[in-house]
Amino acid sequence: LAGVTVLMRSLRCFLSRAGPFSKPGLLPWCATKSPAWSQLFLGSACKGNFTHMIAKKYQRGQQKSQKKPRHCGPLDGSWQERLADVVTPLWRLSYEEQLKPVIDGYRNKSTFSVNRGPDGNPKTVGYYLGTWRDRNIVCVRSNHLKNIPEKHNQVAQYYEIFLRQSPVEPCLLFHEGGHWRELIVRTNSQGHTMAIITFHPQELRQEELCVQKEAVKEFFTKGPGAICDLTSLYFQESTMTRCSHQQAPYQLLFGEPHIFEDLLGLKIRISPDAFFQINTAGAEMLYRTVGELSGVNSDTILLDICCGTGVIGLSLARYTSQVLGIELVEQAVEDARWTAAFNGITNCEFHTGRAEKILPRLLKSKEDGQFIVAVVNPARAGLHYQVVQAIRNCRAIRTLVFVSCKPHGETTRNIIELCCPSDSAKKLLGEPFVLRQAVPVDLFPHTPHCELVLLFTR
Repeated sequence: LAGVTVLMRSLRCFLSRAGPFSKPGLLPWCATKSPAWSQLFLGSACKGNFTHMIAKKYQRGQQKSQKKPRHCGPLDGSWQERLADVVTPLWRLSYEEQLKPVIDGYRNKSTFSVNRGPDGNPKTVGYYLGTWRDRNIVCVRSNHLKNIPEKHNQVAQYYEIFLRQSPVEPCLLFHEGGHWRELIVRTNSQGHTMAIITFHPQELRQEELCVQKEAVKEFFTKGPGAICDLTSLYFQESTMTRCSHQQAPYQLLFGEPHIFEDLLGLKIRISPDAFFQINTAGAEMLYRTVGELSGVNSDTILLDICCGTGVIGLSLARYTSQVLGIELVEQAVEDARWTAAFNGITNCEFHTGRAEKILPRLLKSKEDGQFIVAVVNPARAGLHYQVVQAIRNCRAIRTLVFVSCKPHGETTRNIIELCCPSDSAKKLLGEPFVLRQAVPVDLFPHTPHCELVLLFTR
């Protein structure tokens, strides 16, 4: 740990000092001194998160030139204001205070919940306010939040109209019964809209399920909801909080099976189960940053771990000799293969399954003097320990780019495992990595969250 602490303290932060609206994505702060990275990643003394720490350092340097923080919007304590404070807690602050690079980030996915509203109506579609623990949870509509796209709000509002006329109750807690659950709305830059409705079947027979599917289909095709002009409507019967397509298939009630997005010169296919960044403009900045830090060339094999729809690998394929992608979600891999074929990319392979099972086998066949750059973009739980082992023990991997949506927590464990001295007891036999650069990218305007891109070399 001492060695990693020294390493963290010596980290050089690679950030853009762009103007407020000139270059979306990068936080406008330039480090002139090494921040206390050991506290950020390893110590419990840093109680705030990464964005808070940057904001504090930025504000210290700007105290002489900045005026007193300015609050925007009403201060009336209304439920609209309370909701905005929960969902987008930095909405009151100007750009300089919240370090937001663009006025409004393009958001292409929203997840709406079903619960009782502040007026007591049990069929409200929106976002939670309150907690289950305090038994004061209510669901308030999102149309007062500026960063929720109008199209998403429209679909949510008509879904609420449907629920209020439906004889079937919403499902708040599984054991209390009810059926209608989440609504997910996905849109692209062309305005095409995919809606996904999650439904708990409870004890309903198949004929009764068909009645409900037909009812919601009728509402959004011929009823009042037709004004939403959905590109596709999916229905998922799920008895769990989250289910993959393999666990509970997404059933297409009407419309196109996919939506498409243009990103970095590629046409990307997106399935209902596939992960795709919710801020498309910010995602372009994120992926460009990954490409710049990776340093790939024509002699490089790019290993894209947790690749989702394959955008990182596909966007860099022209610069590398080969791209090898690994992804757990089968639909996302099918999307990646379609995107590669449609865009005429022939040097990419995508593998479906758990990275800890597939990666060691792939690396064994690529050890013969080949130079490998690895890019990892895991979920919040971080990388599986066996994935870290495989990366550490593969001598051909000299460069690693780590994209983290949660820079604290499990990412800390991964960093320690990547950078600690060799340890035969833990099967970490390869030369340790050194953390060289860190680039935070603001994909979530008005919130304290950011994506963090870390560059390791050895």
